[in-house]
Amino acid sequence: MIVTLSAVAFLGALAFLLCRNREVGFLSALVLFLFGFFTAATGAAGPIRSMCEAIATALNHVA
Repeated sequence: MIVTLSAVAFLGALAFLLCRNREVGFLSALVLFLFGFFTAATGAAGPIRSMCEAIATALNHVA
C-alpha cells in the first residue's frame, strides 16, 4: 500500500512538534520557513491573507 503525504501536511506536523517542544535552531527555522513557503502556494493562501487583513483592521480600530 502506498501512502502519500503532502509537503504542507508533513511540514505542518513537524512545525507543530518543534513549537510544542520549544526546539530552537537552524532546523526549526528551516522547517517553519518551508511550511510557510509551501502553504503560500496552496489554496489556503487567500483565506489566510484575508484573515490576517481582518485581524489587522480590527486591531487598528481598537487602538
